[in-house]
This record gives sequence, structure tokens and C-alpha cells, in this order.
Amino acid sequence: MLYAIMSNDVADSLLKRQVVRPAHLQRLQDLQDQGRLLLAGPHPAIESENPGDAGFTGSLVIAEFETLDEAKNWADADPYAQSGVYSLVTVKPFKQVFPK
Repeated sequence: MLYAIMSNDVADSLLKRQVVRPAHLQRLQDLQDQGRLLLAGPHPAIESENPGDAGFTGSLVIAEFETLDEAKNWADADPYAQSGVYSLVTVKPFKQVFPK
């Protein structure tokens, strides 16, 4: 089943993000290589694909996991979660309707 992992950043998270970004991206690449990643990306703090020093306010990952517990465990082990980038992480089942 698909799960949405919605994360909110702490204030001024940009430096923390930059430090652990390679490890965070590698975990996402692993999901993609396994054919389990639907989409992933950050929420820019301003209306720009490249927000610069404004940074990001959170992230969204939609990926396939066997169970909700597996999705939560994966989210808890994320380098951004482990290093204090995220203030809140919510994991919910997700049903894709579009695109088909």
C-alpha cells in the first residue's frame, strides 16, 4: 500500500538539511531503485523552486510499504528526522486516484 509521509521542519532548518541531505537522498534513491517511490520533495518556504536562504518548511514522500508500522519506522530512521530537521512527522495511508 502507498503511504504519505508528511514532515514539518523546525525553524531555520536549512543548515541542518544541508548537512544530512546526501544521506536523506540516498534513502529515497534506494526506495526508487526498489520501485517503491511514487514521489518525494521539499516544501519551499517561498514561492520558488530554488528558495535560497529562505529554505524549506517540510517534505512530502509518497512510497509503498507493507504496513503502516513499516512506513513509520522508515520515516523515524530518516536522517532529517534523526538530526532534528523535522519538528513533526505524520504518516498516513494514501490512495492514488490520479494519474491512473
